[in-house]
Amino acid sequence: MTSIRVAPSAANRALNLLRTVQYTHPPSCPCHSNPNHHHHLQSNHVRRLATPVDPSRQKEYAFEMAASSIRFGPGATREVGMDFANMKAKRVCIVTDQNVAKLDAMKQAVEGLTKEGIEFTVYDKVRIEPKDSSVKDAIAFAKPYNPDAFLAVGGGSVIDTAKLMNLYTCFPEADFLDFVNAPLGKGLPVTKALRPLVAVPTTAGTGSETTGTAIFDLVSKKAKTGIAHRNLKPTLGICDPLNTRTMPSAVHASSGLDVLCHSLESWTAIPYNERTPRPTNPINRPAYQGANPISDIFSLQALRSTVKYLPRAVRDPDDFEAQSQMLLAATLAGVGFGNAGVHLCHGMSYPISSQNPGYKHQGYDVDHPIIPHGVSVAVTAPAVFRFTAASNPDRHLAAAEAFGVDISNVKRESAGEVLGEALASFLVKLGDQPRGLKDLGFKHEDIDSLVEGTIPQKRVLMLAPTLSAELEREREELRGLLEQSMEY
Repeated sequence: MTSIRVAPSAANRALNLLRTVQYTHPPSCPCHSNPNHHHHLQSNHVRRLATPVDPSRQKEYAFEMAASSIRFGPGATREVGMDFANMKAKRVCIVTDQNVAKLDAMKQAVEGLTKEGIEFTVYDKVRIEPKDSSVKDAIAFAKPYNPDAFLAVGGGSVIDTAKLMNLYTCFPEADFLDFVNAPLGKGLPVTKALRPLVAVPTTAGTGSETTGTAIFDLVSKKAKTGIAHRNLKPTLGICDPLNTRTMPSAVHASSGLDVLCHSLESWTAIPYNERTPRPTNPINRPAYQGANPISDIFSLQALRSTVKYLPRAVRDPDDFEAQSQMLLAATLAGVGFGNAGVHLCHGMSYPISSQNPGYKHQGYDVDHPIIPHGVSVAVTAPAVFRFTAASNPDRHLAAAEAFGVDISNVKRESAGEVLGEALASFLVKLGDQPRGLKDLGFKHEDIDSLVEGTIPQKRVLMLAPTLSAELEREREELRGLLEQSMEY
């Protein structure tokens, strides 16, 4: 076990202590647990039992668990043709990108459908880190073919694009923004089941094979957004470790960093029963609900596995155990965050990716600038978890322990400093990672634009512990986090 000692300044110690007291005071204390308690008799301003309840201020009381069926095992891809035959599928749209189209995973998928005599067509123009224009092109391909099932073979970009092709094929008259997350879109619920979608991931990162979330750049708004609803989740995810053996080291690293932040953010998200508003109809209960006892199990195990196996998978392309364990960790984290949600790292990552000043990450075979999603998420992580630790120091210390930190003598008010330092150390040792926004090409004058690109990400920001609900204060807190993330 590695012991990391941190000596924060006196000002930071005082701030951390105050924040810890603010967010973790005992509920038995009448002054802190009840803001209306002033040691005087009940006044007429206190709500009587007959007063109507404002639903928008009621906290959630239930959580739901939803995930795709998962099949995990080396060689499982060869079963995909039989799966579609069992579903009675007659016309399948295979979705992939031009790199994966050349790989063995795609070859096995085509052979499987051919062997079962199932008609299919192939869409191989998926853009890595999709934009709304690339998604619309894919939808326009799928609608006239009108398949009765979809097969996604590729990474998160491919699987997300296939989800959206499925959605808008089933709702052909819908406007594109109808289902897009509010406030950038209308955020309408998906009111009926979609067609079967089988996802075969070829990267170990997004966990998209388990979730009802699809992400893309909305170029006109300079923001990443997406659509999130349980009905988008794949019918089946086939997680075949043989399919990740062709991943370049850089893709292993950035995909693994996405797993890291999925697990950390879902583990530290606000509890589900602190989320408001309580839905008036269960169809409106969001996919991202806040941490809950079931998601916790998946998220913490995914974190431990990522810390153990990601460095091995990056260093040694022949370490098949590490690659297999990272694929499993990605799936575990997908179940965790697919129900609990993510928060600040992801919220800020969306404008970081979409406002890319021209950075192209080494090891990615694309013809355009790209900040891989995992890189854009991890670059703010040390600052984020220093900020959120006061909400639940014990959880943050448990996360630090997963990194190998000896927490036996760490004070609770130091949880943020300890976890932030552990994260920074992990990223540096992983190698070839930008050490802050400055390395991605951002300047201090870009921060206001990044803040404004983060503000609309309400779906994830609402799950961020300690983030202010007052808009101007929220802007200042986000600006501070981005300033601290310029370099680490």
